[in-house]
Order: sequence, then C-alpha cells, then structure tokens
Amino acid sequence: MRKRRHAASAERPAVVAGPRRRLVRSAIAGVLACGALLVTQLPGGAQAAENPYERGPAPTQSSIEAARGPYAVSETSVSSLLVTGFGGGTIYYPTSRADGTFGAIAISPGFTAYQSSIAWLGPRLASQGFVVFTIDTNTTLDQPASRGRQLLEALDYLTQRSSVRDRIDSSRLGVMGHSMGGGGTLEAAKSRPSLQAAIPLTGWNLDTSWPEVRTPTLVVGADGDTIAPVSSHSEPFYTSLPSSLDRAYLELNSATHFTPNSSNTTIAKYSISWLKRFIDNDTRYEQFLCPLPRPSLTIEEYRGNCPHNS
Repeated sequence: MRKRRHAASAERPAVVAGPRRRLVRSAIAGVLACGALLVTQLPGGAQAAENPYERGPAPTQSSIEAARGPYAVSETSVSSLLVTGFGGGTIYYPTSRADGTFGAIAISPGFTAYQSSIAWLGPRLASQGFVVFTIDTNTTLDQPASRGRQLLEALDYLTQRSSVRDRIDSSRLGVMGHSMGGGGTLEAAKSRPSLQAAIPLTGWNLDTSWPEVRTPTLVVGADGDTIAPVSSHSEPFYTSLPSSLDRAYLELNSATHFTPNSSNTTIAKYSISWLKRFIDNDTRYEQFLCPLPRPSLTIEEYRGNCPHNS
C-alpha cells in the first residue's frame, strides 16, 4: 500500500505539471529566440552587442589589403581661411549614416610637403570606417612640435566645428603623420594621452625619447631611410616607449623615407589593423597583429607586445 500511495503521489503531479512544463519550455524557447534575433540583427552579431564601437563586417586578410573597404566614401575640403591653428585640409568620411558615429584620425604631411603627399590614406582609411582629416600645416617648414599642436587643433575642429562633427565619436581619436608629421604624431600623443592610437610613418624628431606617451603607438620605419634612419629615429622612438604600453615597430623592407607618400599595402593593412584594434576596440583585428608578423618581402622586422593590453 505504501508503494502504491507513493506511486500515485508521484504520478498526480506529473499529470498536472506536464502542461505547465510545456508552457514554461515554450516561454523559455521564445525568449531565447527573441534574444538570438536581436543579436543577429546587430552589426557583427554577438560581438557588436559587446562592443558598441565595432564597425563593418568581419575582416579578412584580403579585406585589409584591399584598395577600398566596405564603406562608400565622401569628401569635403576645408579652407585654411576657415580654421585657426593649422592650414586646412580634406575630410574623408563614410557616406552612410546607418552605422552611427565613427572614430576619427588626423594626418600630417612632412617637412616641405602638402596634404597631397599623404592623401592616399584618406579614402583608404575612411572606407574601412573612420573619418579621416588629411591636413596642410601652417607652413611647409613647421617643425615636429608645431605639427603635433596642429594635429590636435585639426581634431578639435573636426569634432567641434566641422560639417561632419555629428558623424564622429569624439572619445575615439587618433593621429598619424609622415616624417616631421610623424615626429608631430608623437608630440600630439604626448600632449593628449586620451588619444586612442598614434602611427608615426618614417618619423623624424630630434627628441628620440618618449616615455611619457600613453597612447597605443605603431612606429613605422624604412630599412633604406637615409633622411630619418631607423637607427637614430624609429627604433629609439619605439624602444623609449613604456614597456607596459601597447606598442609595435614595423620596419618596411626595401623601402625609403618617402615610401609612405605612395599607396602601400603593407602600411595600409597594419595601420588599419592598429586603428581598428585601438580606436574601435575591435579585437577582430587582433589576428593581424598577434602573433607578431614575420619578416617577408615587405617586412624587414616587426616587434611588439602580444597579446595587447588595451
């Protein structure tokens, strides 16, 4: 009798609870399905939910080497008469507003040069999901410290007064520059630690020690550079950066001081990866930076810390 009562008591809840269990399971399944739908509707899926700054499709080796990325690009000229602190320039930006705001980068040319010398970087970087400002300096003879100040003035104009300011997330900014503009890039990063990324390209600066920099920095040198030899410029720039900082040194193979003045796939792919990784916090690009790239036909040497901390 005890066994039958026990069996009956076990069976009765099963009769009553069966429909309830089915209802609960159905409700849970519905919630999970809705959650999955919301995630898949976001750009980049689950990662987009975790990282609101992520822009564009998942990258591949071919996508970061391509002459153009996934975004159509528009441009607008900025007259030197309309700005103060720098010499005007050209703004390149993703045409579509569908993905919200983007990080922004200001780029300075080198000694005696104009923005035309680094203009190729404008549409190339903007098509990957950035607002890019290639600038002219006040004079072509401006030294690195002045170029650093001008890069910051350009970023302030870009985020506060430009016609595209509503397309920019002012918390996600970076700087780049060639030669004395590269030296100015380090000056800007030193002056404004809130910058998210810095890339000096065959940089020149009499100051070769940068322990104060707190901005993730990719130093690009050229093995055949006789104007800013890597032994007295790019290498000491890199080694003087704090060891705790996310930093990297890329030395181009069979390259000169003026290699950054022409479209260059190696410069583009690692610049895009660095800017995406640190301005957009997009860890999808970590695969192109870690493990460290090996020497190749275009890379003489690559040094850096892996994995990255930021």
